[in-house]
Amino acid sequence: MEIRVSVRQLVEFILREGDIDNRRTGGSETAMQEGGRIHRMIQRRMGSEYHAEVSLSYIWKTPDYDILVEGRADGIIDREWECRAVAKEQTGEVYLPADSVESQVVIDEIKGTYKDLKRIHKPAGVHLAQAKCYAYMYALKCELSQIGVRMTYCNMETEDLKYFHESYTFDELKKWFEELMLEYKKWADFQFEWNKKRTESIRSLQFPFPYREGQKELVTYVYRTIYHRRKLFLEAPTGVGKTISTVFPTVKAMGEGMAEKIFYLTAKTITRTVAQDCFMLLKENGLSMKTVILTAKDKICPMEETECNPEACPYAKGHFDRINAAMYELLQNEDNFSREVILEYANKHKVCPFEMSLDMSLFSDAVICDYNYVFDPKVYLKRFFAEGGAKKDYVFLIDEAHNLLERGREMYSAALIKEDFLKVKALVKEADKKLERQLEKCNKELLAMKRECNDYRREDSLASFVMSLTRAYTTLDEFLEKYETFPEREVILQLYFDMCHFLNMYEIMDDSYVPYSQMMDDGSFMLKLFCVNPANNLKDCMRKGRSTTLFSATFLPIQYYKGLLGGEAQDYEVYAKSTFQEEKKALLIAGDVTSKYTRRGEEEYQRIARYIYDIVRQRYGNYMVFFPSHAFLEKVYDVFMEYYFDKSIMECIVQEDYMSESMREEFLQRFRGNEGCDLTRNIQFEIEEEDETILIGLCVMGGIFSEGIDLKNDSLIGAIIVGTGIPQVCCERELLKSYFDEQGDNGFDYAYRYPGMNKVLQSAGRVIRTADDIGIVALLDERFLEYQYRKMFPREWSQYEVVNVSDVSKRVEKFWNDWL
Repeated sequence: MEIRVSVRQLVEFILREGDIDNRRTGGSETAMQEGGRIHRMIQRRMGSEYHAEVSLSYIWKTPDYDILVEGRADGIIDREWECRAVAKEQTGEVYLPADSVESQVVIDEIKGTYKDLKRIHKPAGVHLAQAKCYAYMYALKCELSQIGVRMTYCNMETEDLKYFHESYTFDELKKWFEELMLEYKKWADFQFEWNKKRTESIRSLQFPFPYREGQKELVTYVYRTIYHRRKLFLEAPTGVGKTISTVFPTVKAMGEGMAEKIFYLTAKTITRTVAQDCFMLLKENGLSMKTVILTAKDKICPMEETECNPEACPYAKGHFDRINAAMYELLQNEDNFSREVILEYANKHKVCPFEMSLDMSLFSDAVICDYNYVFDPKVYLKRFFAEGGAKKDYVFLIDEAHNLLERGREMYSAALIKEDFLKVKALVKEADKKLERQLEKCNKELLAMKRECNDYRREDSLASFVMSLTRAYTTLDEFLEKYETFPEREVILQLYFDMCHFLNMYEIMDDSYVPYSQMMDDGSFMLKLFCVNPANNLKDCMRKGRSTTLFSATFLPIQYYKGLLGGEAQDYEVYAKSTFQEEKKALLIAGDVTSKYTRRGEEEYQRIARYIYDIVRQRYGNYMVFFPSHAFLEKVYDVFMEYYFDKSIMECIVQEDYMSESMREEFLQRFRGNEGCDLTRNIQFEIEEEDETILIGLCVMGGIFSEGIDLKNDSLIGAIIVGTGIPQVCCERELLKSYFDEQGDNGFDYAYRYPGMNKVLQSAGRVIRTADDIGIVALLDERFLEYQYRKMFPREWSQYEVVNVSDVSKRVEKFWNDWL
């Protein structure tokens, strides 16, 4: 058996020590920007003796297993490179030059930084350790008795270089590397034994339920996707069991050696809970697997305020001195590294629970986390996905993947606000005149753009501004290192991070971006690099693994999502058949009402309120009504309460603009009066005998209650959807429309119709959650009868009735009578 570890993971894991201190943004290792541009620039400058991006590996043998240590040296300076290659090819033997030549072999490790090179007096320990690993591997491979190491630090703004040189004998490197590996062996021993146990459990694991119609084929599709190293775009209606149908075949693939680690990615906390429950179910059926849930830092931090430095946080002080002991105890005693378990062990050992959860991902078979830990360039897990790292057999399962499109745009866009520069300039003007001048230069550049902007406009040339921004960023980096405490430092730090992200996105910007400036409603001025098509960025992330399955109940039209989420021609698309009886859902389309802006008025609000009343009064129970906006909701609410509300049998609750987690849960709990009923029997609607009331929840489409909530059985018996969900006309929607029109696509569909219909489908999906559910979905907008909308209906919407306000009550009454 072989255990793989990268050079970077090895040295950072074994050699770390001291405190967590995020104040030292300028001098910390996290500030070292290992940018591909800097690497390539330096590598191109070197002569023919310099060989860039050299893959190296070493197998460290133990009696029971091998450890494959692998990585890629930034550069190797070797005059005898060609001679070695020829000798290896022709004779199979190692070329041995004269001793005088050996000293000319040098391993080059490149690090980019915005820090003033004068302030770097020696290489960081982990950086030098990486270079020493490569030096040992290359010296062993070429039978060198000595070898040099050069640490190259490059200022990313000035492109100035600073070198640190070391020379080692082979024996010195061998002794050092052996000690490093012996330190790591304790962890590898555990991993070896655990992998054996896990694989044995997977081989005997059976699907935990009788297969539903089409479910076995779905499981097979996922397995084949992993086998063929492809991506699968899966439209999976509610009820097909998409979570177990994707997790189970992925686990089986892991047992066959096709998956090194599973990443289950979600957009919302509730779906992470569903994934955890799925793995727990498999564990109850005999699976041995270690899983970790990554929780956002602000949600898992035990301190009242999240300040990651040893002066403010006892968990940060000495964290790295204690973390490995805490991790090892956790590994020995637990398999499910949930938020509660992480907090328990972090408190016991006084270590940061957030950092501990990240570290536990190294020894977890499955990582359940938000999209950003794989895709977001600001926070992705560098221990797995660092630039230049070897491709691994990671499998990505992306739940509710329709959300990844807007999240991808958000993650790969970057914005700066002109007023933030003025605010920080005022804060630092007495402490740093140079920084004050450079921030003012950025402000003037933005002011020139502002004078040309009435509402919003595309910006064609940003080179001058970016040059000024880079200079200011470099000086701000030095400022933050010098002043670890400073009044309103968090304000300064936020601008620093915004500038960093903007520069990083500018470097990767291509024709999938639209740079624009805009006058904001509050009077401020914004410059934004808008990523209109994140496909290439998402695709690059997914290429760091073996296979990706993207699944959603609302993946229509599938080619739209496939094109914008990084799909390629050879990738698969599957539409899973719904297992529910279509007859148990009444799909009603109103032919005499609309939410069009041109028709909005008292008459239309009256008609919508009448529809709501006539639908809900036919059956006691719980209903949700989804509106296109809060403003529209309030208009209809006022009319309904004045003319139709019957307080003797009705109750209305309204989604607020802002709701805390406890408020959301309280809202949902009002609908969960019948949870825990026996799902093996048909539902008997006896709401009158239990509670003869009608609960109406008024919500916003695309909001917190329109997706990701699971109201099973008679927790919800009707969803009324007002309007087509089309986003409001705004700057970015118009830019999207123009961009896709220019690409030869239908810009209106891409910017408005498709996103709107997705919100409609999500809202409608709240009703029928199990095979026993019965309910009503009413679409209150005549536009749903148009072909452009009907062609986006899912297959299970083939049966619908057109109604009007005068006959809807009879249609609803007949539906309920047919099922009673």
